[in-house]
Amino acid sequence: MTFPLERPARLAVFASGRGSNLRALAAAFPPGDPFASVVLVLGNRRDAGALSLAEAYGVPARAVPFGGDRDRFEREADALLRTFGVDLVCLAGFMRVLSPAFTARYAGRILNIHPSLLPLFPGLHAQRQALSAGVRESGCTVHFVDAGVDTGEAVVQRRVPVLPGDTEEGLAERILQEEHRAYPEAVRRVLMGQVHSGVGAHA
Repeated sequence: MTFPLERPARLAVFASGRGSNLRALAAAFPPGDPFASVVLVLGNRRDAGALSLAEAYGVPARAVPFGGDRDRFEREADALLRTFGVDLVCLAGFMRVLSPAFTARYAGRILNIHPSLLPLFPGLHAQRQALSAGVRESGCTVHFVDAGVDTGEAVVQRRVPVLPGDTEEGLAERILQEEHRAYPEAVRRVLMGQVHSGVGAHA
């Protein structure tokens, strides 16, 4: 599959938590939008706030527990993606690592958002890593997902200053505001064919 498509694109959002970035994506790509729509939200926790938020937006929501069985999760997720005809998968606060086989199957069609200026500070607690390193700026990166952890090609980056006396929570909140701008922008760039996996573009 190559973008752009000759029809509205169909998006799925994978989420583990409250769904803050889901809110931004669902607002940017609502049901019936002529460019793209979020058509499925998949949560790996039954109590994920993102599932309730999806229902409020009129988007089908499914819970597929991850647990310790990644193979089962990925089989069920793959079946749902096929059933809903999903073109692009957006990981939004999805706190699990997908297998190399799954990411290869959807190569160039999975995005993730990470709260740092990758390749700096991959993995967990990126804001804490940034403060510990004493950097003067941080931000967020939307990137293609590959077999590594936060190693895929960047699509969009947005920057925020690290302020004197900053806390992990304060920095995280400022970065989150930029995430809500960066993710819809990145999705549009990918769907318009402006960037492809292996040929990233920074903002």
